[in-house]
Amino acid sequence: MGHDYRSYSENIKKALSKGLISTGCNVEDIGLSLSPTVYFAQFNTNSDAIAMVTASHNENGWTGVKMGIKKGLTHGPEEMKELKDITLNKKFIKGEGASKNIDNFKKIYTEDLIKNNKIKKKIKAVVACGNGTAGIFAPEILKGIGCDVVELDCKLDWSFPKYNPNPEDLKMLNAIAKVVKDNNADIGFGFDGDGDRCGVIDDKGNEIYSDKIGLLIARNLSNKHEKSKFIVDVKSTGLYSKDKILLKNQCKTIYWKTGHSHIKRKVNLEKALAGFEKSGHFFFNQPLGYGYDDGINSAIQICNLLDNQSKKISEIIGELPKTFQTPTMAPFCKDEEKYIVVDEIVKKIQQLKKEKIKIDTQSITELLTVNGIRFSLEDGSWGLIRASSNKPSLVVVVESPTSDIRKKNIFDFIDALLQETKKIGEYDQKI
Repeated sequence: MGHDYRSYSENIKKALSKGLISTGCNVEDIGLSLSPTVYFAQFNTNSDAIAMVTASHNENGWTGVKMGIKKGLTHGPEEMKELKDITLNKKFIKGEGASKNIDNFKKIYTEDLIKNNKIKKKIKAVVACGNGTAGIFAPEILKGIGCDVVELDCKLDWSFPKYNPNPEDLKMLNAIAKVVKDNNADIGFGFDGDGDRCGVIDDKGNEIYSDKIGLLIARNLSNKHEKSKFIVDVKSTGLYSKDKILLKNQCKTIYWKTGHSHIKRKVNLEKALAGFEKSGHFFFNQPLGYGYDDGINSAIQICNLLDNQSKKISEIIGELPKTFQTPTMAPFCKDEEKYIVVDEIVKKIQQLKKEKIKIDTQSITELLTVNGIRFSLEDGSWGLIRASSNKPSLVVVVESPTSDIRKKNIFDFIDALLQETKKIGEYDQKI
């Protein structure tokens, strides 16, 4: 087990450790960690299970435990339901376990990422950590592979004086963009609070949404691994399903439920080569990795992509068809109401399709309901409404390959549907 750099995380970890020991478990504590450091430790130490105390990118006051038993996977809904039953009904045994500290595991994890990933080019990279835990890992590792690192907010500070360490937060992305331009850097990386996600800013200071970075990596991998499967979440760009390079290499893309535990399990179940979430979680399966998400390893893979090409990242991303995307937007909705609201919206949009009612002159061609509802229009535009899995809010994302105006019109359509429910509060960010 490990913990992130929050004022309260270590005490919560100690309480969790005490509880585990009281049931006969033997706890091995690797100390201040990233989530992927703990995932890696399960393979490195061959432990039976892992537990990482972290609030990830959420505001101070939130926390949780990322846990798993099968290597490379974390608990999904079924496992959490079972755990809830065990805990609330006190179905656990009593015993006398033990605890020991594993000193300097950070070095083992750091060296493992550096050893096979040395680059030839001197890539200048802005490394932004939002004062979160990645600050004591990411700069050292990226310097270790050969990057010229410009540090931004890498000093640990659990008060997060500027913004939460969240690579989907526009404040964090704008701060990275400014430092990239001021330093004439090749790329900017932003890491979340527990280091399992990575956001990317190109050499011109523009944000590249992680789903499009994932598509670049998928394209590159498909040339060596034909007929591979890729898993992407429902918030991700529609470009995957019609990408000419993936189709040429006979690769299949499956859209699945948002959430690192869902995508990880789907990658494992489908024996997919990799999985990509728009939030910045990337998963590399064998032979590329152990299947779990590691933001620093994702940054390394992007550095390898740049190392193998003579183009700048802005030129490489420019080769993808242009689309107009919104950021991930989260309107407040009570936990006890959010799934009911989403169910209402699903029925409304299904009815619109049935009645052949158009959205911004476009017919609805496809509905995907594995996680909320994602409706696709005839020109390839789409909109998503789902319930957040970890906060009292909904999640809204829109993309159009046609125009920024269509993107905005689809968002206005979604927002109007939500406002009609009278159960929606303020958005965290809004176009």
